[in-house]
Amino acid sequence: MSETHLNHDATIRQQLRLAMVPGIGPLMRQRLLARFGSPASILAASSSDLQSVSGIGPKLAKQIVLAEQEIDVDAQIQLCHENNIGILLESSAEYPPLLREIDDPPGVLFARGNLLPVDRLAIAIVGTRHATRYGIKQATQLASSLSTAGFTVVSGMARGIDSAVHHAVLEAGGRTIAVLASGVLKPYPPENANLADRISQQGCVLSEAAPTMPPISGMFPQRNRIISGMTLGTIVVEAADRSGALITARHAWEQNREVFAVPGPIDSRLSHGPHQLLRDGAKLVTSIDDVLEELGPMAHEAEQKDGTILRVPAEVTLNEIEQKVLRAIDTQGSLIDDVTVASGLAVHRVLSTIHVLEMRGLIRRMGGNRVARV
Repeated sequence: MSETHLNHDATIRQQLRLAMVPGIGPLMRQRLLARFGSPASILAASSSDLQSVSGIGPKLAKQIVLAEQEIDVDAQIQLCHENNIGILLESSAEYPPLLREIDDPPGVLFARGNLLPVDRLAIAIVGTRHATRYGIKQATQLASSLSTAGFTVVSGMARGIDSAVHHAVLEAGGRTIAVLASGVLKPYPPENANLADRISQQGCVLSEAAPTMPPISGMFPQRNRIISGMTLGTIVVEAADRSGALITARHAWEQNREVFAVPGPIDSRLSHGPHQLLRDGAKLVTSIDDVLEELGPMAHEAEQKDGTILRVPAEVTLNEIEQKVLRAIDTQGSLIDDVTVASGLAVHRVLSTIHVLEMRGLIRRMGGNRVARV
């Protein structure tokens, strides 16, 4: 799967070894690459040369020097192979294109499940672990609607809002991606192990941590940059003043991505975070239409490895019913009655599908009872 079959490839081995050195986070990795040029050069550097990099002291320099002897890369590759875990480098075709754009992209991602081209149309929904009934309702409705509209929905699989988001997308039959602060074989919280299994079958479970690594507190804010970095925008639903969801929103702004916030009751402390985001310039979300209006012009664009912009055909993200209705609509305009006959679907199903296609910018209303493909 992915690139695990290349288990003797030197590039993968070096990237993995560097990623597994304790103390080398995303920013330190970027500093080392800026100084030495490649993982191979970093791992071959002397202790004194390594300490010329800001933030590298004697202890960390020694760990890097000894990495070749002390880090068993072969065991990790074998573990991934046995558990059908993909190893994605920045150069991998499956690596999320938007994630390459951020200042500190992960050098290695471990994936349970598959990343597909349609996942380039992704949006994050995050929020508090201590969600209220109101928050769960809003998150569920948004996740289900965005999934139906063809977006892959990304979250962190935490308790509360995140879990509700993943469940809603799974129930809607859409694609969802969970980004973990632990290894993909050590899902956290542990009660979400079954949820992780379902996500891996209907999307992907991702982490930059080694597959069996337990959750470490410092990894949670670090993983949040991946959630925002691989998506077009981040929606925050309920968050206290110091919530991790606000860290994800801050990352989104720094990565030049859209930030959205769902307002809440003014007397709830879980409304403080979204309301502060709205004061800071986040887009107000009261329904899916607010999100689609903002993301519409960019929703079907994705960056290729060479930096050129590829227009991703929206049709590839449509389900069977949506494809039938779209095929029945002419670019010059079609009567809805004729679309119903040509598609062979019930009138109510055609009308609801037309609404989805219109929200996604694939068709337009011409007035009266006519619609046309864009």
